[in-house]
Amino acid sequence: QVLLVESGGGLGQAGGSLRLSCAASTSIFSINVMGWYRQADGKQRELVAQITSGGSTGYASSVKGRFTISRVTTKNTLYLQMNSLKPEDTAVYYCNARKYDSDSGLGEYWGQGTQVTVSS
Repeated sequence: QVLLVESGGGLGQAGGSLRLSCAASTSIFSINVMGWYRQADGKQRELVAQITSGGSTGYASSVKGRFTISRVTTKNTLYLQMNSLKPEDTAVYYCNARKYDSDSGLGEYWGQGTQVTVSS
């Protein structure tokens, strides 16, 4: 079981910045992939960015060059730095973790979500 708690959402302005944090209840070294997803009203949840245990990162084309995913392993915390915000970035952002366990196989875990609203 991995508990994920997001923080840092809120109201931002177009062109501004926000940083999201996701604190994990276990060592993030043991988590195979961590990522940020978002879901806007009336739309499907979509992958924003992810990072593997080896440090490889990937981004949705809509945020590439504006958002940066990172982690601090000593704090078991994942971050999403969001710059050059756009109104279309408005959504609930979710932290996600996928962890393989030899006994139970691949487990997927979600945080409770944090609202990001970008005003024009």
